[in-house]
Amino acid sequence: MALKASPNDQAHLLELQALDTRIQQLDHRAKKLPQLAVIAGLESESTALRVETLSATGALEDAQRELGRIESDVAVVEARIKRDTERLQASSSVKDVAGLESELAGLTRRQLELEEIELGVMERVDGLEAAMRELRARHDALQATIAGVVAEKEESLGTITSERTHAAANRSTIAGKVPEELLALYERQRARYGQGASLLRGGVSEASGLKLNEFDMAAIRAAAPDDVLICPESSAILVRTGESGL
Repeated sequence: MALKASPNDQAHLLELQALDTRIQQLDHRAKKLPQLAVIAGLESESTALRVETLSATGALEDAQRELGRIESDVAVVEARIKRDTERLQASSSVKDVAGLESELAGLTRRQLELEEIELGVMERVDGLEAAMRELRARHDALQATIAGVVAEKEESLGTITSERTHAAANRSTIAGKVPEELLALYERQRARYGQGASLLRGGVSEASGLKLNEFDMAAIRAAAPDDVLICPESSAILVRTGESGL
């Protein structure tokens, strides 16, 4: 037996469809917030910056270790020069003096070489430390930017969520006014075809945007006001009003 429902009950379906469409739009907006794409780009930039920082950190640590080794070598040479100088001052043996002077000359050359290398490595360390400071500054600025965009996103999402909650509450109220069988049919058609109800206005089904042919219009005109009709174009429940052009 064909489903029957009063025109007033059927009219509630248009309110329900409008609210469902609004909820869909809000869900789409929530998923497509412009801030989401911006955050994704910034997060990608942040990841690249972390990789760059890790590489720079490794280079700095290597340079610092190298500087430490050179400083240790310099300290060893300085200690040997001090020891040999003290022995030279205390020695009265011509042979020992000649040997110590020769060794001191070699140690002095080695000290100069190491100090030159040390200076170069120190300059490299200074440059790497400056690069690290710049990377940290970029990181801090980037995180501040991300935090700002996230705050904007949360604000927009909060507005959408509030609107959606209000729309969902209204939907629940309207759905409570619709007879159970009619509501079940509406939900079924909406799940299958995307629209549960369609207003017939001037012979045009709003769900499809198409004008119904004369054969379909004749069948609609012949139907009782409480007959529940299915739109031949959209498969939504076709709701008739004074605007339908019947």
